[in-house]
Amino acid sequence: MSNLETQYRIEKEPYYREVNGEVGLFEAAYAARLPMMVKGPTGCGKSRFIEYMAWRLKRPLVSVACNEDMTASDLVGRFLLDKDGTKWQDGPLTTAARIGAICYLDEVVEARQDTTVVIHPLTDHRRNLPLDKKGELIHAHADFQLVISYNPGYQSAMKDLKQSTKQRFGALDFSYPDRETEIEIVAHESGVSADVAGKLVSIAERSRNLKGHGLDEGLSTRMLIYAGSLMEKGVDVLAACSMALVRPMTDDPDMRDALDAAVGTFF
Repeated sequence: MSNLETQYRIEKEPYYREVNGEVGLFEAAYAARLPMMVKGPTGCGKSRFIEYMAWRLKRPLVSVACNEDMTASDLVGRFLLDKDGTKWQDGPLTTAARIGAICYLDEVVEARQDTTVVIHPLTDHRRNLPLDKKGELIHAHADFQLVISYNPGYQSAMKDLKQSTKQRFGALDFSYPDRETEIEIVAHESGVSADVAGKLVSIAERSRNLKGHGLDEGLSTRMLIYAGSLMEKGVDVLAACSMALVRPMTDDPDMRDALDAAVGTFF
């Protein structure tokens, strides 16, 4: 195993609770080396799922947090100057293709469309990556797989994937877990009791009913874990909920009052 493979290996099993048969479906997709797209609201477990699958499949995982300033060179690589002259530095996509890793492009719609086009040759029968600046054609390792994620709730005409990109991927839809599973996840990850986790989930359920009525998104499972973690560190319950749940969600006074009221109802 190369040093790069070792660097990107996930040695410890990530905690993940299967919700709707997604583990078996992803394993089948990987066996076919089908590029995959995972879609769902922020903080619902998409990234944790990919980490878990990389560990389960015993493959290195190269993750990229996409943003609007990301260029094709940020993904593919570029020439750099050092004291010895000019040398080529592989980008994360090229690294993953060389070592047979799972390459995870998180929130891919945040990247410019002219940047995401570089993934096209890796997502069809060619499975290659042209390095135009270097004059090299990378043939992806047999174990390489490309995975992208995004939140459909934030997509717009200006920030959506082209059909020519979407149709290259299989897709899995993610949402927040059912109540009992979410309680178990929050309790396990934060350390709070099941009773406290249940109250946090109840607050989240109230907030999710406000989606489209003043909130763009409801409280995520991740945020509930943050609140529980603060409580476990001795922070007052109401202060923890305010800091981890209410204040990050909105600056609108009426929405804050509504969320504060939900916290007061259960705590």
